[in-house]
Order: sequence, then C-alpha cells, then structure tokens
Amino acid sequence: MNKRIIITASIFGLLAVIAGAFGAHGLKPYLDADKLEVWHTAVQYQFYHVFALLFLATFARTKNSLITASYYFFTFGIVFFSGSLYLLACRDLIGYSWLVYFGPVTPLGGLLFIIGWITLAVAAYKTKAA
Repeated sequence: MNKRIIITASIFGLLAVIAGAFGAHGLKPYLDADKLEVWHTAVQYQFYHVFALLFLATFARTKNSLITASYYFFTFGIVFFSGSLYLLACRDLIGYSWLVYFGPVTPLGGLLFIIGWITLAVAAYKTKAA
C-alpha cells in the first residue's frame, strides 16, 4: 500500500464529506437549485476519485511510474474539476464575479480525470499477473 496515496485520498474524502454536508445544510438557503446542483456535482466527482485513489494505493505495491502518474492526474483533477465547480457555484455568494473566468478550469480537471483512468488502464495492462 502506498501511504502517500492513502493520506491524499483520506484528506480528499474528509473534505468531500464536509463539502457535501455544507452544501446540503449550510448553502441550501443561499444558493439556487442550479448552483446547488453544480456543488453536488463537485462533491460527487470528488468522491468518485477518492475511491480511485484508494484503489491506486492497493495497486501500487511496487514503484510504478504509471501508477504515480495516475495519482497525480486524479489529484490535480480533483483540485481543478471539483475545486473550480465549488468556486463557480458560490461566486455570487462570495461576491467574486470574476470567478466566471474559472470556467475553463473545469474541463481541464475533467481531462485530467480521463487521462488518469487511461493511465491506470495502461498500468494494469502492463502489470504481470500474479
């Protein structure tokens, strides 16, 4: 198991639970339904990729550059995809209308997720069967 990957997944998992609860209870009176849906999407994809990171930790028994690359793709995907959606959902609430320019960051995060999954698939393909 890879300690760094597990710690990263644990932190992102903790933050996803907090963000989900905050969105459901703290933000509900302040955001319209569309913005709450954006917030929910950010939480959802963050959780999906927390589980991907946890899987990587079990897969990474040895030094493997493809697993390391997948780790970084998933990690930065969470930051860019979910992070930008959190900011975009709350831009009017926090008064930073310039955050609208963060819109292109979201697809970049999605692309990082896709590359992370491809990298994981290639790593699995190249790994010798036990």
